[in-house]
Amino acid sequence: MKELLFLLADLWMIVVGFTCGWKFIRRYDNYLLGLEWMVVATSGSNFLLWSLISGDEGHVLYDIAYFFDAFSRSVGITLIAVLGLMRVTHRYKPSVTVEVGVFGLAIAAGLYLQQFRGHELHVGPASYYLVVNLLTTAFLAYFSWRLWTIGARGHAVVAGLASAAATGIALTYDFFPFPDDAHRTVFYILALSTWGFQMFIYYRAYGALHDHNVATGLEPAGDARKVVRA
Repeated sequence: MKELLFLLADLWMIVVGFTCGWKFIRRYDNYLLGLEWMVVATSGSNFLLWSLISGDEGHVLYDIAYFFDAFSRSVGITLIAVLGLMRVTHRYKPSVTVEVGVFGLAIAAGLYLQQFRGHELHVGPASYYLVVNLLTTAFLAYFSWRLWTIGARGHAVVAGLASAAATGIALTYDFFPFPDDAHRTVFYILALSTWGFQMFIYYRAYGALHDHNVATGLEPAGDARKVVRA
């Protein structure tokens, strides 16, 4: 039963990542969020494939899984996500140089952090992951507040809950592993479900803020949704 729930949670995250990532690009021309959401979905696809065909930590797919994990935890669902969301909170549109640069930084971080793979706790990298997550959570609290101020209170509450759940997962990830969960199946059921929920909610909340900006004249309507809605 746990294995089935794990597969469903991973599939949920994969579908959300690819679908919402593509829509971020098509509807909003937001490559930072679009590509990062797709990176997370690709990571989930690789993790699912590894689980189905091997499960061996010596397999190359495990190395790839660890790289994607480090990519997103260090820079992707932290700095890249914040810069992408600032498009609707601060009307900030980074240059192509900045976009390429932050993805290059994420790749470098993922490669560097490969050396710390394994079950044992590496306090330095684990502390770094936790600190950048908490800093990101502070911005996400502001993001939820902005939603509240424009009257999108449902989105604000759900985005806040998603952020709190993701922070709980981050705390658990390295420092508080579940007892009697040798293969971390229960943890990954919760983590993958939360990450998928988080990406879906942020996509919907981003749309609410974008629509508000257009309606109040803060952003030209033609800057997004330049194609037929999908």
